[in-house]
Amino acid sequence: MAGPETPKLMVDTIVPSEEGEVLLIRRASDPYEGQWALPGGFVEVGETVEEAAAREAEEETGLKVEIVRLVGVYSDPDRDPRGHNVSCAYLARVREGEPEAASDAAEVAFLDPSTVDLAFDHEKIIADALSGGAPPTY
Repeated sequence: MAGPETPKLMVDTIVPSEEGEVLLIRRASDPYEGQWALPGGFVEVGETVEEAAAREAEEETGLKVEIVRLVGVYSDPDRDPRGHNVSCAYLARVREGEPEAASDAAEVAFLDPSTVDLAFDHEKIIADALSGGAPPTY
């Protein structure tokens, strides 16, 4: 007998540059194909959310990153058109590598997030990350 349906767990990684830009990918697939987004994806069985955040960042951008801190947990049931997905968002810094588009990314660049249309709720996540974190929710 199957258990209850629960939300899927995701991660998003915010990697700011010293110039105030943020590492973004142009999505290569739906939802939001062609729009800019944070590197991220689903947590795999057997890994921590921090490991998933670093893995997804490397898979999508070619950069090895170091997780700095949790920004917040984003759980609005309508945040993702694919269904109820909960994302743990992490602030990170580049350890090594050069940005290069990889899986699920048509393009990767450090951009001023206010100059592009962002997918999902990534505008809020970036604002929370750059302001010092999300306010607590109850």
